[in-house]
Amino acid sequence: MRRAREVATGFADVGLSHAEEMLRRLSPEGREQARREREARARRQRRLLVRLVLAAVATLLAWAMLSALVAPGAALAVAAAVMLLLTMLIFMRAAPAVPGREALAEAALPALAEEAAVWIAAQRRGLPAPAVALTDTMNGRLEELAPRLDRLDPRSPAADAVRKLIAVELPDLVESWRSVPPSMRRTPGADGRSADDHLTNGLRLIDTELERANEQLAQGSRDSIAVHGRYLELKYDPDQGRRGP
Repeated sequence: MRRAREVATGFADVGLSHAEEMLRRLSPEGREQARREREARARRQRRLLVRLVLAAVATLLAWAMLSALVAPGAALAVAAAVMLLLTMLIFMRAAPAVPGREALAEAALPALAEEAAVWIAAQRRGLPAPAVALTDTMNGRLEELAPRLDRLDPRSPAADAVRKLIAVELPDLVESWRSVPPSMRRTPGADGRSADDHLTNGLRLIDTELERANEQLAQGSRDSIAVHGRYLELKYDPDQGRRGP
């Protein structure tokens, strides 16, 4: 009987999670998240199209060069094989529709924020309401972070810290929560907090770190432009240089 009650509770929690997810999708926040997902898919499609065009151009150049060296038929066959190989490589490297954490680990630094936004969108189903609200906030921070990561040196300590936060600690937290049976996620543990509580608190900490990373990178950009502006003043405006800062 106890086992039957646990199973029934688990089904009830799953049903409630689906109902909550439907309500979230109909909410303004849910519509905004859907808009972000559509924009992310559009960006992926544009990148894919650009890569295919570049592959076609490379194939035409290869065919033109080979035509001067070998028979036209052989040059065309080699060019077709090159185009086929490039197309296969492009589609193999294209991100999956619902990326796993491998997509985060393998993403280049400029694309990390976008990959994280897509990954978070795929994880929203079943999350408790406070956690979903935090994912909405995190998506906004990731949008702000994306252009700053594009200018960040991938070998810098700041890049390592951001990558570890997004590609390691975030998926570790969500996967640990998902490993808890649904019927037990709201049950308080020995510390008085449930798995849902730990998830929400962990996401809040990650959100705070994303905010701090945004502020630090923005401050670095402001310092850089200030230094460059001062350099230009000293170099091209002697009067400004004599007046001092």
